[in-house]
Amino acid sequence: MKKICFLVDSIFSIGGVQRVTAVIAESLSMDYDVTIITFDAPDQKDPSLYSLKDYPLNYVFAHYPAIGQWKEKACKAYSYIYKKVQPQGKWASGLYAHSSFPSERQQWLTTLLNAGDYDIIVGVHAFLAIRLATIRRHLKAKKVIGWIHNSFEALLNEGSPYLGTSLKAHYGWQLKKLDDVVVLYQQDAEMYQKAYGLMPTTIPNPLTLTPGKRSDGKGKRFLAVGRFSPLHKGFDLLIEAYALFARQNREWTLDIVGDGPEKTMLQQMIDQRRLGDRVKLHPFTTNVQHYYSAASIYVLSSRWEGFGLVMVEAMAHGVPVVSSDLPSSKDILGDFGIYFHNGNINELAQQLEEATRIDWQKKSEEAIALARHFDIAQINKQWKALFQQ
Repeated sequence: MKKICFLVDSIFSIGGVQRVTAVIAESLSMDYDVTIITFDAPDQKDPSLYSLKDYPLNYVFAHYPAIGQWKEKACKAYSYIYKKVQPQGKWASGLYAHSSFPSERQQWLTTLLNAGDYDIIVGVHAFLAIRLATIRRHLKAKKVIGWIHNSFEALLNEGSPYLGTSLKAHYGWQLKKLDDVVVLYQQDAEMYQKAYGLMPTTIPNPLTLTPGKRSDGKGKRFLAVGRFSPLHKGFDLLIEAYALFARQNREWTLDIVGDGPEKTMLQQMIDQRRLGDRVKLHPFTTNVQHYYSAASIYVLSSRWEGFGLVMVEAMAHGVPVVSSDLPSSKDILGDFGIYFHNGNINELAQQLEEATRIDWQKKSEEAIALARHFDIAQINKQWKALFQQ
């Protein structure tokens, strides 16, 4: 039986990447010996999360060793210069790889991974993919894969909270050291090909929950779900657009489910617009299906997304979707989606109004059919095909 290792920042915490990783690892554990190496603290272990306790998964808790004070300062100095000067060459990228990931930590991670005698190692997210690329030539695994969860643009655009334009050249040089890169939708793969000459494998994320009762569309309720992280999900845009929509419409309400640092600001926006009786913020829940079942229209207002899994979840409940015109959304929804230009509040308000006039039953049937493409059994086949190449 092949041994598969997923290297993750965290698996025992709440988040979309964690949930997707858990579901795929669980599915693959039926055919492979699967280990998850996590940087969670051992006391965070909660096998009940994402049903992890129900599958034959192995866990290794990792923690990088400390490095010397002077070496750390020297590494930070070179990293700062690299980001400022932004050299394009492979040699400079190699130096940055070592300054941002010092040799003590490289050796420690290499030893840890080789001790597991894994056939295939998957680095979850761009940062760990780059770490694996740096030590690829020292790893015994037959295949080392970077699994990228953010879109190309979200990772590398000006002002990105992730890599940004200063690391664009470095990112390309490092990814070329891996045996494969997995991205979540086709247009993103094309961006990698154009920028770096890479040919990533496209595997979408699977539906990660068991759908609840199918919506009947009668509730006249808009729904949005996600973490209240700064700017990312665009809930501020949605509240602004809904306020415009609500000037003419007295019936439809808006539920926003999630938690995070923007919560206070979002509540203030709702109160200032006197929408407290029509717009509700609801805390994170493990029974989010309840909200999907009660919704009539799902709204994805994100400024960027790696993969809008919440849209698939909504469609699995028969709920039509309004979305910003992100490449990932268009790849998932195709002609089914009701789109507005990313960040355009007036357009979003118009599309909310348009959504109230659709042939809801027809759209609901289309939603159910489209969601089936993201069934875990279908996604499992694609991962197994990649492993067997």
